[in-house]
Amino acid sequence: MRKIDGLRASRSIDAGSAQPARTVKYTLPSPTTRAVGTHSSTPSARPVATSHQLTGISLPILPILACTVLAALLTGALTPLAIRLSLHWGIVARPDERRKHRGSIPRLGGLAVGSGFLLVGLALTLLFPLQNPADRLRVWGVLTGCMWMIGFGWLDDAYELNWGWQLFGQTVAAGIAIATTIIIERFTHPLSHQIVKLPWAVFIPLTWFWVAGMINTVNFLDGLDGLAVGVSAIAATLFGVHMLQLGQSQLALYAFALMGACLGFLRWNFAPARIFLGGGALVLGYLLATLSILAPARAATALMVMALPIADTAWQMFTRWRAGKPIFHGDRGHLHFRLQDMGYSTQKIVVGYWLISAILGILSVTLPNGLWKLLWLGGFLGVVAVGFWWLGQKR
Repeated sequence: MRKIDGLRASRSIDAGSAQPARTVKYTLPSPTTRAVGTHSSTPSARPVATSHQLTGISLPILPILACTVLAALLTGALTPLAIRLSLHWGIVARPDERRKHRGSIPRLGGLAVGSGFLLVGLALTLLFPLQNPADRLRVWGVLTGCMWMIGFGWLDDAYELNWGWQLFGQTVAAGIAIATTIIIERFTHPLSHQIVKLPWAVFIPLTWFWVAGMINTVNFLDGLDGLAVGVSAIAATLFGVHMLQLGQSQLALYAFALMGACLGFLRWNFAPARIFLGGGALVLGYLLATLSILAPARAATALMVMALPIADTAWQMFTRWRAGKPIFHGDRGHLHFRLQDMGYSTQKIVVGYWLISAILGILSVTLPNGLWKLLWLGGFLGVVAVGFWWLGQKR
């Protein structure tokens, strides 16, 4: 069986399908063993008792559970501390024309969810480093950018930074990704299945646009209790599943750690929320953006899972620009706010978003090839565009 090229795989997007599933078993390496996530018939990739076979994928079930549960427990334990710090520093969200919650709600959720993932990610990186130096560099780019966004998100929560500072913070985050070679340098053509390599003059701005776009998408999505965190958990889960399909088990552990951090925070953030995500939306946006290009075919999954939030973000930016308003200025024009104004409960709207994201995400990892993914994505976006037009007419 051939090995997956770690360098090329971690720097590419595949709009097509993954290779047919093979039954391969993995073992989490110690620092002295070979990296997980390569197809190999050598003795170093020997099966272990903790792996369970499911639809052609051998799951390292104990490491996945350990990372997920540990991240959830850490985030759950850190959230009460974040609540106390929010109240102590007076960093709270009060009802306004955009948010219609009751009372003052702590908003330093980013400290908890970001730190929960970061601690598990650091433990994985230090105790079980990837063998490929290029892959290690990229993982450090994910973690370093996470630290930056935790700090920047705290500043945004404390001082409510304007769009210029927001763009600066996102550009620094994208710069960290690019400097550590987390870049969209090549992709698989969905029709010809040929690898298309992009020049630096294209992949640098494209990577910046992807990172900044995902950060803004999650940030704008964070309008109802549990909405952004739940969708992020679904996306991270499907990233992990897709990584397992491609034989990249060790990278998948970072995705499952993010899922665990989101679930640990969701207990406190679901309606009625006891703490808001706040700057944590910037953290989740960066992590989803970078994890989605650490390995091939992840960006296609991200586009499917986040199709509705991305479409909503793009539509709102367009309508604000057309109306002569700042495109980054928050308002109640987003779909979830419109549905709430129409009388739907927060819980129903949030669960509806989760179901749509989950269904599209499952399609992204089960459809046979990239053409089918494009057809489904195009059809869904067409329906969404008609829905946005209809809602605009009603207003």
